[in-house]
Amino acid sequence: MAVDVHVVTPQREVWSGAAEMVIARGVAGEVGVLAGHAPLLIQLAIGPLRIQQEAAGGEVRAVVDGGFLHVSTGSEGTRVDVMAVDAELQEEIDLEAATRTQQELAGRDDDESKQALARAAARVDLRSRDRS
Repeated sequence: MAVDVHVVTPQREVWSGAAEMVIARGVAGEVGVLAGHAPLLIQLAIGPLRIQQEAAGGEVRAVVDGGFLHVSTGSEGTRVDVMAVDAELQEEIDLEAATRTQQELAGRDDDESKQALARAAARVDLRSRDRS
């Protein structure tokens, strides 16, 4: 049985489709969602989102910049809504821009810089995995 997944930001629908499992990083740690999961609402941290597609469908990877993950179960099955502040699919990430941001913000100690640095680091990490 598949999980119906929708990844959205205020600006766009990033991805939607069927999946075997969704793995996300919440503020309290990672969570994995399979079909039949109990209803759940978690606050997302800045970090990776992995959507394991059915059978030989592969895996969709993205970075989310916070938001919420909501799991609901009904007669239609299990649905996962990822409502992210911002999100980028792995192939959309501009590695050079993220690396530049890391370099520009290195050593800054204010909260806004720390958040921007965390977002850039998550993108560099995910995109670098794509190249290996």
